Amino acid sequence: MAEKVDARGLSCPQPVINARKKMKEMGSGTFEVLVDTTTSRDNVTRMATKEGWKVDVKEEGEDILLVLKK
Repeated sequence: MAEKVDARGLSCPQPVINARKKMKEMGSGTFEVLVDTTTSRDNVTRMATKEGWKVDVKEEGEDILLVLKK
C-alpha cells in the first residue's frame, strides 16, 4: 500500500510543502497526495513535475487523489 499525505482542508502553500517534504524523505518510489481543491491539485502537480516526478490525477468525489511516482 502506498504512503499517503492527506492535505485536504489545508490552504496553499501547505499541500505543496507537505508533498515536497514526502518527496525528499522518499527520494523515489510511489506515494499519494489527497487534496480537495483544484488549486492545490495544480500547484502540487506543477511542483512535483518540476522535480522529475510523474503525477497521475484521479477524481474521487469531492477529493482529488494525486499519485506521485519516481
